[in-house]
Amino acid sequence: MKDHTKKLAILDLLSDGQFHSGEELGEVLKISRAAISKHIAVIQDWGLEVYKVKGKGYALSNPIELLSEELINHANLPSPKLLGVIDSTNQYLLNNMDTIQSGQSCFAEYQEAGRGRRGRTWVSPFGCNIYFSLYWRLEDGLAATMGLSLAIGVAVVDALERLGCSNLKLKWPNDIYWNNRKLAGVLIELSAQSGGAAHVVIGVGINVNLNERFDSAIDQPWVDLNTILEKKNIRNKLANELLISLFHVMKEFEYSGLSSFIHRWNELDNFKKQTISLQLGNGTVTGVCEGIDPQGALLLTVDDEIKSYNGGEISIKKS
Repeated sequence: MKDHTKKLAILDLLSDGQFHSGEELGEVLKISRAAISKHIAVIQDWGLEVYKVKGKGYALSNPIELLSEELINHANLPSPKLLGVIDSTNQYLLNNMDTIQSGQSCFAEYQEAGRGRRGRTWVSPFGCNIYFSLYWRLEDGLAATMGLSLAIGVAVVDALERLGCSNLKLKWPNDIYWNNRKLAGVLIELSAQSGGAAHVVIGVGINVNLNERFDSAIDQPWVDLNTILEKKNIRNKLANELLISLFHVMKEFEYSGLSSFIHRWNELDNFKKQTISLQLGNGTVTGVCEGIDPQGALLLTVDDEIKSYNGGEISIKKS
């Protein structure tokens, strides 16, 4: 892993949105102004706009709220690891499953290779959103993971509602929507051997302050929390709520599986009683959405018959 200590230190100084001269930054970090300039160039590649004005120095286009271990930690939960720059939070936990305990989580400021479902890229500019992953060991094995992404969707909604969000909905199997625009997504990756425990890594990405510059890189309608709540400096509060919510939901899921969450999920279903298209590996199925069954499968009325689907994706494209 590359050492980004100097760049992170620069961003800590620039996070207030004020101008800081190259000389000032160099003195604090004990490096040359030329080195500062090179670090700034990389920081811009992380999705941040940095102004450079002769006689004034460098400034971010907008202040950013950096994640704080003090503000996110919760006395009754394992302390999350705060990562500055990482390939992906999911991959970090997958790489370290042999040495971490169940319940270990991590947050990142920036993902160099953030990923969503089906190999998609998750747009991850520095310090703008929430990039979170949680490792959990389910002793009852692979069968115990059935419907987990649906329960996690409910957990994310719960956290967002405590922050003041309303009108949130869920899209099967793993997305959180507000007014038909994507606000957050879930990616679950796991490994298990026959008869053994299931090792689960749960990734959650939430748009908090996503600039319209990134619109062309996202293939569907999207929204961020700043737009919904018209509040700033909410990343740490959201991170704390998310950590608490997922921990409690995983404890409940461990005990009762999906059954505790089916009613709530069906209440939040964004497409209930709507005609939708489900993209499958071998084509597309169109029918009326009837919610989910006890195993978490999507129910569709197709040709007057209710059918269940465990795979596929509801099709939504950017207009």
